[in-house]
Amino acid sequence: MMTLRLGRWCFAVLVACVAGTLGVEAAPGKASAKIDRMVLSRLDELGIPPSDLCTDEVFLRRVYLDLIGTLPTAEEAAAFLKSNATNKRSDLIDALFERPEFADYWSLKWCDLLRVKAEFPSKLWPNAVQAYHRWVRQALVNNTPYDDFARALLTSSGSNFRVAPVNFYRAMPEREPDTTARVVALTFMGARTDGWPAEKARNLAAFFGHVNYKGTAEWKEEIVFHDPVKEYLDPETEQPVPAILPDGTAVELDPNEDPRVVFADWLVGSRVFADNIVNRVWFWLLGRGVVHEPDDLRADNPPSNAPLLAFLSEELVRNEYDLRHVYRIILNSKTYQRASIHNEGNLSDEVNFSRYYPRRLGAEVLIDAICQITKTTESYSSEIPEPFTFIPENQRSIKLSDGSITSPFLDLYGRPPRDTGYESERNNTPSAAQKLHLLNSTHIQTKIASNKQLLGMTTKKQKNKKKPVAGWLEPADAIENMYLTILSRYPTAKETNVAIAYVRDGGLGRYDASVDLVWALLNTKEFIFKH
Repeated sequence: MMTLRLGRWCFAVLVACVAGTLGVEAAPGKASAKIDRMVLSRLDELGIPPSDLCTDEVFLRRVYLDLIGTLPTAEEAAAFLKSNATNKRSDLIDALFERPEFADYWSLKWCDLLRVKAEFPSKLWPNAVQAYHRWVRQALVNNTPYDDFARALLTSSGSNFRVAPVNFYRAMPEREPDTTARVVALTFMGARTDGWPAEKARNLAAFFGHVNYKGTAEWKEEIVFHDPVKEYLDPETEQPVPAILPDGTAVELDPNEDPRVVFADWLVGSRVFADNIVNRVWFWLLGRGVVHEPDDLRADNPPSNAPLLAFLSEELVRNEYDLRHVYRIILNSKTYQRASIHNEGNLSDEVNFSRYYPRRLGAEVLIDAICQITKTTESYSSEIPEPFTFIPENQRSIKLSDGSITSPFLDLYGRPPRDTGYESERNNTPSAAQKLHLLNSTHIQTKIASNKQLLGMTTKKQKNKKKPVAGWLEPADAIENMYLTILSRYPTAKETNVAIAYVRDGGLGRYDASVDLVWALLNTKEFIFKH
């Protein structure tokens, strides 16, 4: 145990010394600039020119969606676009960290990875799901250091209703050491043990061979605990499997010592632990990992930019596993803030981050955006009976804690079933059925018709009138509001003129023409994609 803890300390000191900043937190601006130098160096090697920086309009929408999974309101968009502040982009990033939607959105990401689901295959049951989700969300609110977050998941014991992190061991299709080792490697090492030698996978499983479960008098409650009597035997030799760390180090375990603690001490001090999480964060923010797929780290799947991955890992360790620091330096980099529009030299680049790679909004974010724009709500369903699955009408999809609760829209747009924890479970590939739903469904048409204010209708009180008198905004003002609300930007002069002509000369009447304009904007790639 002492050797492992000393190893972790030495690793952190080594990282800091290599960076030349032992005991001094690197300024985020300098770290962001270093990210850019590493990316540009790689692009220079390959002869790939980077795209220009994106406009304020594009950055505003992009960072809202990437950091809090939420569109800016028309008022927020107008305020940002009118601001002449020098540091308004970095100030916006800092402000978004303090929004409750930050914790909501990243809880969704983590609950996908941790398979938080009441029904098959996790079978956590709603009480445990709610406790688990609250714990994850509070860790994000508190900005819990990532090593402490991981250690709690790996080493906790107790009731699944009262000690929420123990649900990590329950959210598995099979509660056997082999399955546990596979999930641990995937979650915290970005490794897929089905590609490992069988013996190596069993040696990792030995660290979880003493995890046991017992029920209580309370329905569906279960205690997860370290059981020193339980053994993990090799199915061929029927002998206890030796505990050997993934780096090949054999460990002599005290019979009364919890092997999970020994493994966690090694893990948080290993390079793969930091590499895995910073690579996931990079993937979550830019749409592609430095190592891709982001949960397939192995020797024969090298990073597209090895110095970049190493630097991000060093920054995480040097800043005491503060994930917000990693978010911040990525978001403030020119690499993140590049336009998605390609130039003649980087059209075919899909790997080296010469531009921002467009991708469709996730299912939950997309329906939340539509509901925000139209001032409507969404209905959800589940096989689990109420009251456990009651969802208030105004709750957003990014706040759903349970993977068992869904809707036809979420299913259609590729929300992950939370069965495996693989990033590939989320299907963001556009389909014909999705396009038809936005184009033709009564679901979307009804929502559009619900927000009369967005359509440009107004009500004014007049003297001697009991009821307010309905009216319309000037077409130009209504069109500006549509663009700010839906696309987070002002319309161009050409767009305004075309829209005004359609309203006045289209022969449909003001109401129908306004519905068509909102419908058209919701069906643009500019709305459906992050770009």
